[in-house]
Amino acid sequence: MGGAISVGAAATGEYPVVLNVYDLTPLNNYVHWCGLGIFHSAVEVHGSEYSFGAHDLPTSGVFEVEPKSCPGFLYRSSIFIGLTSLHPLEFRDFIQRMASEYHGDTYHLISKNCNHFTDDLSTRLTGKPIPGWVNRLAKLGKLGM
Repeated sequence: MGGAISVGAAATGEYPVVLNVYDLTPLNNYVHWCGLGIFHSAVEVHGSEYSFGAHDLPTSGVFEVEPKSCPGFLYRSSIFIGLTSLHPLEFRDFIQRMASEYHGDTYHLISKNCNHFTDDLSTRLTGKPIPGWVNRLAKLGKLGM
């Protein structure tokens, strides 16, 4: 996977990092305006989108798809997070190392979900977290544990 790098990004040595947010339920159309919702998120960088999902094996749950087309989810919006100085080849090494920290069998809906991954990835790449509303429901769930 991977797409073309913009001429501006190549010239400056900085590349955009974008959060793509998806709805997990049609109810989000109603509760989103109250600051709630159940969302899936992924980070788009260098023409591909990266996220984290569950499976039963002790191997990476990080996966790569075409931007804004994650299977099983309805695309909602994109949010510019910031810029990264990692060149595509440096990023490939970086994401492979980071993927080893996110095994599919460690996924947890409240404490280690796709939004935790995208927050970690965004922060490492840009120094900026994802917006709080994206993972608000998990944070509220953690309070009830």
